[in-house]
Amino acid sequence: MENKDGDEVEKLKTKFLSVWNNVKYSWALKSKTSFSRNSPVLLLGKCYHFKAEDDDSLTEASSDEDFVMGNVESFRRDFASRVWLTYREEFPPLLGSTLTSDCGWGCMLRAGQMMLAQALILHFLGRDWTWSKALTLQPLDTETWTTSAAKRLVASLEASLQGSSDRPSNPGSPKLTQDWAPGPAEEADAHLRELYHRSVVSWFGDSPTAQLGLHRLVCLGLEQGKQAGDWYGPAVVAHILKKAVEGAMDPGLAGITAYVSQDCTVYSADVVDSHRAPKVGQDSAGRSDPPPSQSNRPSATPPPPPPDSRAVIILIPVRLGGEKTNPDYFNFAKSILSLEYCIGIIGGKPKQACYFVGFQDDSLIYMDPHYCQSFVDVSTSDFPLQSFHCPSPKKMPFSKMDPSCTIGFYSRSAEDYERISLELSKVLQPSAREKYPAFTVMQGHSRDYDLSAGLTPEKREWPFIRDPRRTVTTAGDFVLL
Repeated sequence: MENKDGDEVEKLKTKFLSVWNNVKYSWALKSKTSFSRNSPVLLLGKCYHFKAEDDDSLTEASSDEDFVMGNVESFRRDFASRVWLTYREEFPPLLGSTLTSDCGWGCMLRAGQMMLAQALILHFLGRDWTWSKALTLQPLDTETWTTSAAKRLVASLEASLQGSSDRPSNPGSPKLTQDWAPGPAEEADAHLRELYHRSVVSWFGDSPTAQLGLHRLVCLGLEQGKQAGDWYGPAVVAHILKKAVEGAMDPGLAGITAYVSQDCTVYSADVVDSHRAPKVGQDSAGRSDPPPSQSNRPSATPPPPPPDSRAVIILIPVRLGGEKTNPDYFNFAKSILSLEYCIGIIGGKPKQACYFVGFQDDSLIYMDPHYCQSFVDVSTSDFPLQSFHCPSPKKMPFSKMDPSCTIGFYSRSAEDYERISLELSKVLQPSAREKYPAFTVMQGHSRDYDLSAGLTPEKREWPFIRDPRRTVTTAGDFVLL
């Protein structure tokens, strides 16, 4: 009886904590963000101009307004098509706790999920894909949201006091090979793209069975001493994401893996090995069965990796300064976000994570996870997608960016990685003001440099373990020499 009462108290505490954080972060929901018409906007490698460069080009359009707004809508469609993953409430309890919401502590995990989702969108649908309903999303309204949150709290507390049962748990993910009615080629392509879209979102569902969901990530964090409710840094999240992708059992994820750099160094031979090594659940040739079947891939999507290869998500934890981000790295961050194979940067302000996807002038464009939404059961074939897409981009000055962050890239094949490493070598060349690059790309394997000699398996696996004979100081997720 005492345990039951204690659980009820913990549930009530969780609900009150959720509402407190809703109020705390409600400022982030202002619906309008100002963009200059005179500067280009970069969004994950795509460049948008909101104003014509000369009068001649303007006269070619039906009107000035049509010309200018056409590109604005393209940007809005592109941004709103990115998968948005935020705080949720009333999902099944997380392992080892009574928490049914991640509000107030799960923002870095959500940011990591968004970056991983972007990699999967590139993998299955390509960078040019946009959601057909992206422009129908309504702007977020702070007043409406806070009112509805309060109403949900009252209803939830009343239900708890009356002893009502919890929401059903363990929803599964929708099948990726569901049948579809034959029709014109364009309709068939659109249907397949929708299947890919829904499949990607379903992998991030808030249930114990979701392959890349919060429950799975928290379980992996428990293995390393992180509890549900703890705050996660960008480096730790990078390693959790790697383990989640490698451990995913869904056949659709068999053709992709992840690599995390060591000590801000990417070892090219290790990345190439990741491309070529077979994954658990594949046959000896490394063949996989991504959804839907290769013969039914939409015509507008990129080709899959070769049958003996896997795509690799490259995650690079870095620190761009000491207590604050060094201004010398601003141009570096811009260069990274301008690359077409970049999947963004997870970081944010101190103890307040977000997902950086682009920039304009000296401001970063980001997606904000600090918005608590209701649980969505993604096991149904027609679950609503609207809450997984954000209509409102946010901006933040580079100067407010926390120096701890993780940079992500998507590489489709070993040949693709050769091109990526060549382009990165140009970006990483330090300028006259920069003394050191944010990270380095080196040939060979990490073992060639004897980085892990004398370390335990745990220390080889997890980040930033330095030689104990060297003097170090710690700062967040990083060890600074």
